[in-house]
Amino acid sequence: HAAKIQTRSNPKYTSPQIHLHIQKMTEKMTNGTKAPAQAAIPPESKPDTEISPDEKDTANHPITPSPPQDEPPSTPTTTDDDENSNSTSTTTPTSADDERLARKAAQEAKAVAEATATADAAYVPSPALLSASSPLPLLRQVDGPDLRSYNGSPSVYTAKSIPIAVRGRLDVPIYVTSGGSVVEYSVSAEWYDIAFGITAERDDKETIVKEMERVDAHLAAITGKFLVGSVPCVLIFSFDNEYSWLREKLITYKIVVTPPSKENVSAGRRRRANSALKIVSEDKASAVTRLDKATKQKTDLREEVDKLEKELIERKKSLEVAEKEEEWLRLRVELRQEQTDMLKKRLEQGWEDED
Repeated sequence: HAAKIQTRSNPKYTSPQIHLHIQKMTEKMTNGTKAPAQAAIPPESKPDTEISPDEKDTANHPITPSPPQDEPPSTPTTTDDDENSNSTSTTTPTSADDERLARKAAQEAKAVAEATATADAAYVPSPALLSASSPLPLLRQVDGPDLRSYNGSPSVYTAKSIPIAVRGRLDVPIYVTSGGSVVEYSVSAEWYDIAFGITAERDDKETIVKEMERVDAHLAAITGKFLVGSVPCVLIFSFDNEYSWLREKLITYKIVVTPPSKENVSAGRRRRANSALKIVSEDKASAVTRLDKATKQKTDLREEVDKLEKELIERKKSLEVAEKEEEWLRLRVELRQEQTDMLKKRLEQGWEDED
């Protein structure tokens, strides 16, 4: 009932790691009996293995049980004892349908709970949250919505006969803020096919929920259901008519985002808190180790700088002595040169006071 959607890195973004956890839920019912679910195969996509025509027809419809096919209604039977007691036993198709619907709803609820628990247990705060200078952004994401004002009513987004121009494209952004929300969609087109795909964007990452491909939405509605594990995120429902040079397309869609119950929100925030606590504790231990190394390195460098500063002071003193000696010797040389010139002149020309 639930399978993880394959992710890929968007060339627009730098990091290939995806932090969004999305679980696919598919279920098929044939002749009123539940068939094994095919994981991670959207209803409108082509499976890798061949399936029967009945399975193909069933896979192109929303996850709802098929009505009983040509089952004659049971009629009450009366025996002599029944006549005496004026009692009858009656079995109707409605009760069987109700039982199947209840069983299917319970199975889907279990699948949603398991997928949500898996996503919450694998919760990893984004680098932006871990590098924030304030602790509040991380806590706000772990806490989720405020239960005092929480509204668990589904949000419905619909549009009918929206034109997609020739060589045109339409992107419908849906903002999801509650982790564990279930998203159901139904897409149909008039007269011609359309290219349809879904992506989920969170932080600077992009996850492919449904590959962009041409679908025969004019023959049967394209439906699907998936779980959003990590929030906040933006779901982009894309309708692409760029391949068509002649025909405008008309599309109709209905998107229902059902947030989790208060009980699931409360359980989810505890699972996210445990995951975040583990990551924060590991990051703290790593930071403490790096802090010790940085502190030791700073101490060593400070000691070396102090030593160099003392040596520099001594060198400066030596420099001053050398400068003074240089000046004294320069003057002495000049003096001796002047004396040498005057003595040579007297020896060559004599003294002025001699006749």
